[in-house]
Amino acid sequence: MKVVKKLFFTLSFIMPALLLAQSSYLTLGGKEEWLLNRMEIKTNANGLSFSSLKPFNRKYITNTADYWDSLYTAGNKNATVLTSTDKYNLQRFLMANSEWSKPKEIFKSEKPIWKYFFHNRSNMIELQNSDFVLIANPILQYEQGSKGGNSKSTFINKRGINVRGLIGTKIGFHFYFTENQERLGDYVAAWKNKFIAYPGAGYIKNFKTGGYDYFDIRGGLSWKVAKFMDMQLAYDRNFIGNGYRSLFLSDFSTNYMYFKVYTHFGKFQFQNIFAELVSYKKSGSDRIYPRKYFRASYLNFKATKWLNLGLFEGLMLADNSAVSLPLFNPIMFTNVSGNKNDKSYIGFDVKANIAKRFQLYGQLMIDKLKTDELKNDWWGNRFAYQAGLKYTDAFGIKNLDVQVETNVARPFTYAANDSVTSYNHYNQPLAHPLGANFKEYIGIIRYQPIKKLYVEAKAIYYKQGLDSSILNINQNYGSNIFNFMNTRPFENGWKIGTGNLANCTLISLVASYEIKENLFIDIAYLTRNFKLKTAGITNTNILSAGIRWNIGRREMLF
Repeated sequence: MKVVKKLFFTLSFIMPALLLAQSSYLTLGGKEEWLLNRMEIKTNANGLSFSSLKPFNRKYITNTADYWDSLYTAGNKNATVLTSTDKYNLQRFLMANSEWSKPKEIFKSEKPIWKYFFHNRSNMIELQNSDFVLIANPILQYEQGSKGGNSKSTFINKRGINVRGLIGTKIGFHFYFTENQERLGDYVAAWKNKFIAYPGAGYIKNFKTGGYDYFDIRGGLSWKVAKFMDMQLAYDRNFIGNGYRSLFLSDFSTNYMYFKVYTHFGKFQFQNIFAELVSYKKSGSDRIYPRKYFRASYLNFKATKWLNLGLFEGLMLADNSAVSLPLFNPIMFTNVSGNKNDKSYIGFDVKANIAKRFQLYGQLMIDKLKTDELKNDWWGNRFAYQAGLKYTDAFGIKNLDVQVETNVARPFTYAANDSVTSYNHYNQPLAHPLGANFKEYIGIIRYQPIKKLYVEAKAIYYKQGLDSSILNINQNYGSNIFNFMNTRPFENGWKIGTGNLANCTLISLVASYEIKENLFIDIAYLTRNFKLKTAGITNTNILSAGIRWNIGRREMLF
């Protein structure tokens, strides 16, 4: 086993010697994702057609954006689908990614500070020459909120730095670090107490009354082996899908170590992620938590200019004693470990752009399926599906986008009979934050009425069957993916909502004004109505205001 580890790390650091030009990746959750989503639908842009995989490769996306910016500037009729606000957002995106975009006069700051600071209007430090690129930006978010009927205010206090660059155009690197103190809604604290984990975070400490303190550290190296293949070794997170949620792999959980191989050839794109996850986290003193090993493979086919089809496999190895060669088998649906306890999750997805205004998308995730047992609602039929629609410039209103989505997961989906093969990391789901046994409906409206003002409204409703206690015995009804499946109380008759039925309605309203490049003032309102069959209604209402710089908003919408 030591030989395998040594081979892995040797390849990771020797491969850069063979390289072509390489890039870093966009940070998940940034403002540019809205723009890139609009561009893909409105232009059928080739460089964005594989947008199911996030984070985006900075070079590929910037080159595509630069191309469409040049078409718009030249008055090309193909670019008339873009609005003047799209053009404004394109220029800001190119400005922020100047290592890959064509130089423009608008990038230059009118008032640079000293010799090295803010020569580019988007970046605090930007050093570029033929051998080295370094771009660094501070990260800041401070938000204060008041909760109705509760004296404890909510807050987010985030400080850090984001650094990226190139070494000799051959090695791309990125580093992201924030120190965080936050106290959010009571339902977030309840989630933490239930699962002994904090959404999106690793090790945490208590902070003041009901607050938490944690570091968020991410980073990685990336290199290109050939024109058709990129590799990355990183400690970060990933997202596979086209929706607001993902039933394959989402960025809800905390960071993990992974080795990624991305291959693109013609109309095909193939990505493998080989990851080390935390199997189970216990409360109490600091310790080294048990590990487990996971492979996520995704094959995407661009069937036509407007239609994409995808195939996914997530493989959890049952042997968590050490990294082993079967983990690095890149061929989907082949498992060479010989361990019958390994668990495979299979998925299909589709995305169709229609009339340069609409996008239809969906996912199907299969944990286990026996069609002849569907009529009996057998517990062992474990699967989840998603269906969604995006509508750009909705109802003829420029820069108004609408998205609707539904997500459904049957009881016991993503669960197992041990913590090693269940679909989780650090006591957090790898896919949907609700786990399983739920039906969810989402509506999102995004509007940019003027160039510096961003308005967003989200409405989420879901019902879920939760565990309950009968005669002081806890009953597992398949929503908690960390509970073992063999503790189920019966075999047939499982429907969505079986168990202690919960109904939740959540509405989030956010207005953000960009006072300087990437510097926002936010005003937000969140209301959450949660009704549990055995415990009544719990309401959460939070009105907040804050400022943030070079980072997307931190949201807990579940």
